[in-house]
Amino acid sequence: MSEAVSTLAPDSFPEMPPLAGVALATHAGGLRYRGRRDLFLATLAEGTSVAGVFTQTLCPSAPVDWCRGILNEGDGTARAVVCNAGNANAFTGQAGADAAALTAQIIGDQLGLDPDRIFLASTGVIGEPLAEGPLREELPRLVDAIDVPGPDAWHAAADAIRTTDTFAKGSWSAIDGAAAHVVGIAKGSGMIAPDMATMLGFVFTDLPVEPDLLQECLSSAVRRSFNRITVDSDTSTSDTVLLFATGEQIDDDLHDRDDPRMPAFQAALDSVCLDLAQQIVRDGEGATKLVEVTVTGAASDEAATVIAKAIGDSPLVKTALAAEDANWGRIVMAVGKAGQAAERDKLAIWIGPEQVSAEGMVLDSYSEERATAHLKGDEVVISVDVGVGEGSSTIWTCDLTHGYIDINAGYRS
Repeated sequence: MSEAVSTLAPDSFPEMPPLAGVALATHAGGLRYRGRRDLFLATLAEGTSVAGVFTQTLCPSAPVDWCRGILNEGDGTARAVVCNAGNANAFTGQAGADAAALTAQIIGDQLGLDPDRIFLASTGVIGEPLAEGPLREELPRLVDAIDVPGPDAWHAAADAIRTTDTFAKGSWSAIDGAAAHVVGIAKGSGMIAPDMATMLGFVFTDLPVEPDLLQECLSSAVRRSFNRITVDSDTSTSDTVLLFATGEQIDDDLHDRDDPRMPAFQAALDSVCLDLAQQIVRDGEGATKLVEVTVTGAASDEAATVIAKAIGDSPLVKTALAAEDANWGRIVMAVGKAGQAAERDKLAIWIGPEQVSAEGMVLDSYSEERATAHLKGDEVVISVDVGVGEGSSTIWTCDLTHGYIDINAGYRS
């Protein structure tokens, strides 16, 4: 975990409210780190609905397999979620599956709960088994620390799930017209790419939402947030976003999209997920700039997303941004390599408010000095119209600096 906080970090962790039906605990278990919290637990009221979205990698971690299994085979409810930082429990074979099952069993025994209602997440180094001894010794201590969230509890929870993150990430939103909230924490800094990015996110609401509808709402929110960010184009083994609805605040469940409360809930959920996703990009390893890339005029929204990702993932584009160099030719390159329809002789590019090109040529009015002035800010906007249709999409990325190499060259040491 880095000691220097990202220059793009928020000024402070938000003051997040307690959530009915949720109790939290953190503990310094020493599973990898020394002298810091590295275990997180949330217990959930009976009947809490659960939804999950997971990594698309073909090499998922044991906790991802565990969560997928109990989500697909269970009744759509959860009683707890536990996470360890520093060890991903990925590419660990049967030992990894055994460690996941043991974690759920220990937590279940301590709380008097069915292990199949306990969701898991791990983040950190790949390929190192989680030792049985520390799990048996430290997990009961984690359970002993459980309490109703106080003023600092959400911050402690977000802090406990960090690895190379330089700051704890939290967000919340009130649900308009209801005495209910959406509260979330996340971690992520490197190995971040769409299809879940490499990240963990735990989101909670005290609104009662039926499991299938909750899954629909989460999948929609993830498509517009966590799946629209990229730091380095690498997708992790461990990506997990879990959404829990305790239903402790209101009695009448939400069952379908026609419920008049749905728009307000979806808006609150979208807001929290997007805020957390953008915080992850702000904490991109070595990042000095938050970059928004918008593509319009594409054959479809999906095609626009592919083109935007090609721009956001390009090392040449990202290093030019780090250098505050308005090298717009690299943007043209990225559009061309994306494999989606684009009309060269209609291509239009903007760097911030400065229009660079139109009809496939640089404009006489283009000022590199004005474009460079925009690039000197902490937040950069790149816009491209590819001239073939009505599709549009926005993604968020960051620049690529020497700091990324420094962090990842020594990550395991």
